[in-house]
Amino acid sequence: MSGAFSYLPEAGSDKGSLIKGLQLVQSREGYVSDDAVRAVSAHFGVPEAEVEGVLTFYAQFKRTKPGKYQISICDGTACHIKGSTQIAAWLAAELGIGNGQTTEDGLFSIETVACLGCCSLAPCMAVNGKVHAKLDRKSLTRILNEYKKMN
Repeated sequence: MSGAFSYLPEAGSDKGSLIKGLQLVQSREGYVSDDAVRAVSAHFGVPEAEVEGVLTFYAQFKRTKPGKYQISICDGTACHIKGSTQIAAWLAAELGIGNGQTTEDGLFSIETVACLGCCSLAPCMAVNGKVHAKLDRKSLTRILNEYKKMN
């Protein structure tokens, strides 16, 4: 296979490796584009509709290109009790996007996750894996401004 998805053979070629192939695409590209769906379909010899079925069944797959800064809002029990819903609302207001969306400039995307494993630091979020803890409106605004200044 040549071109943008020439790495697909690393996942194998049997139909049972379809999920592995999609995971490989997402790890390399950050999401699974329409072009990737076509390439995966051709590589594994399955209809595009079957690839789409797998993508919509498993929540791990992203179909839209994530922002440069991927914000993961923790909604585990401790974070939820300590205000993660308000954090999500503030982020939506600040950035003009909701869960699963990316800002028009491509800088930020937001996703809600079940737990970041930082329960004693609730409420928290991660930006590209870096945890920001004990959030309130003031700290959230400061953190967003820091990331905006980096561009």
